Amino acid sequence: MKQHFFYTYPAINNALSKVNQTINDRITIKNPQLHDVLQQMASNGGKYLRPAFFLLFANINHQTVAEQEKLIKIASSLEVLHMATLIHDDIIDDSPKRRGAVSVQAAFGKDTAVYTGDFLFTIFFDLLVEAMTGSPYLTRNARTMRKILTGELGQMDNRFDLSQSLLDYYRNVNGKTAAIFSLAAEEGAYFGHGDRRTINLAKRIGQNIGISFQILDDILDYSGDERLNKPVLEDLATGVYSLPLLLTLQNHRHELEPLLAKKRQMTIEDMEKVQKIVVTHGGVKQAQEIATKFTQKAQTEIDELADKHTRKMLKLVANKLLTRVN
Repeated sequence: MKQHFFYTYPAINNALSKVNQTINDRITIKNPQLHDVLQQMASNGGKYLRPAFFLLFANINHQTVAEQEKLIKIASSLEVLHMATLIHDDIIDDSPKRRGAVSVQAAFGKDTAVYTGDFLFTIFFDLLVEAMTGSPYLTRNARTMRKILTGELGQMDNRFDLSQSLLDYYRNVNGKTAAIFSLAAEEGAYFGHGDRRTINLAKRIGQNIGISFQILDDILDYSGDERLNKPVLEDLATGVYSLPLLLTLQNHRHELEPLLAKKRQMTIEDMEKVQKIVVTHGGVKQAQEIATKFTQKAQTEIDELADKHTRKMLKLVANKLLTRVN
């Protein structure tokens, strides 16, 4: 199955192809239909952003063959972890599609999807043990996984909560999305033999890009595009009040509250009214401006990196992330 990456990374495309192959080799489930769905999920529509960040910071092309093999396993672990969280997200959100195809939970039921996500977690740990024995980053990965789950639980606790604050939102985003971007960049710099300053810079860069990435994804919920596999108003329907809506609530609660109070009884017409209010009062524009600030902060930090080629590639990726809703 041919991999079509959402973005092009000329310096690491070969490495990303090996990551994709490694993941497909590890997905060995007796159920042939489920096996095919997982391979399709791994190969169709995946941006491979997290492995890409890791590989760019690790400077994989400057490593020995043995080191490259280890880096491919670590990069693969990041995407497998991401895939597992996506499957579990789809169960919670009852999403019919993922990456342009039928989701695992829609095709096989929630019980099979839960076990499939858990199965991917075992692959994640297998890859880590093989590549990181004796490394402090075994613990770092465990803590990151806990942070991701804490962010997801925080978001669940805030469903349909009109009193949710911006601080609550950023705390959840730092966990469920930014944590894995931050990990990918940080451990890429570490396994790429970067010094402590570079590792800390990488961690901050990954965090800021991760936050920006999630905000832009939130914006797509109010101006979605089927080409990006982001159905319009999907989050709103499940009670996830993302940044554009939270910003609009600050000054236009009287317009939104009667609609949002209906919770799961909201009709499509109700949700479209919410969408219009958010867009009309500048919620999407404000969120875009905030995403831009996080991206610019990351770009400023990228400028502090010593490696010129890494700076160039990371800025290219950051710019493409910023413009994906324009």
